[in-house]
Amino acid sequence: MAQKIKIRALSGTWAIRAAGAVIAETRSALELIEGQSLPVMYFPRDDIAMAFLDYTQKTTHCPQKGDARYFSIITKNKPIENVAWSYETPAKEMLLIKQHLAFHPNEKITIEHLE
Repeated sequence: MAQKIKIRALSGTWAIRAAGAVIAETRSALELIEGQSLPVMYFPRDDIAMAFLDYTQKTTHCPQKGDARYFSIITKNKPIENVAWSYETPAKEMLLIKQHLAFHPNEKITIEHLE
């Protein structure tokens, strides 16, 4: 049985920091909640420094969201592989996340609430 997915707009300003550098800042972040999984934040593509991201060969499929393409973030030292993804042609029910990217927080990627 498919998990219920909820998407809501977040208030305030949010940022993505990769290897110490801010690569995204937005007042239009979305939070996607799917079943019991941890919430995932989506940032509008227009608010991301896309010059620092490169498509990778990785793809995944979600029956509810569609096909995801992955990105690596290019840093001074080495790329942070497959750390962001986008549903570029999402399922009809997920159109709110079109033109948005989500990021895997880890030791090199942080999501910050600035205000």
